[in-house]
Amino acid sequence: MANIQEPTSKSSMREIEIEKIILNCGGIGEKLDRSVKLLEMITKRKVSRTKSRKRIPAFGIAPGKEAGCKVTIRNREEINKLLKRFFAAIGDKINKKVITNNHFSLGIHEYIEVPGLEYNRDIGILGFEVAVVFKRKGKSVMYKKIRKGRYPKKQDVSGEEIIEFLNKNFGAEVV
Repeated sequence: MANIQEPTSKSSMREIEIEKIILNCGGIGEKLDRSVKLLEMITKRKVSRTKSRKRIPAFGIAPGKEAGCKVTIRNREEINKLLKRFFAAIGDKINKKVITNNHFSLGIHEYIEVPGLEYNRDIGILGFEVAVVFKRKGKSVMYKKIRKGRYPKKQDVSGEEIIEFLNKNFGAEVV
């Protein structure tokens, strides 16, 4: 049997990149309006509101009622700027439990912890969540309408690869 060795140059199809980040914030009524203002202040983009699918009487949530807002960012330069600020807000430390295949999530308890954001009286004190989605090249084949392709499991980005990427590019420590 022939001895198979690793190639000296890595394939460009195996490189990891950030596909998108999603900022979201929950709330109903007045809190939802403040959440929308917060996400618009952070990203300077239009924010979409999300509707509830479940009934949670304790929180006053019913199916079809607006219960949150979110914004998705795909521009790599913006993503890098925002992530550096978000990591600074949480002390450049991420819990290993929040990292899974293809993505990780983190929460910012108060937006005033993020460098560059100051307290706004109209918003008050709010927190938000950040979800970062990773991909490898070729993922778009599974979203095509005509001649849809397969995206094999081996192309998924593992948690260990995400940890290595964060250490290398953002200096974030995983605890």
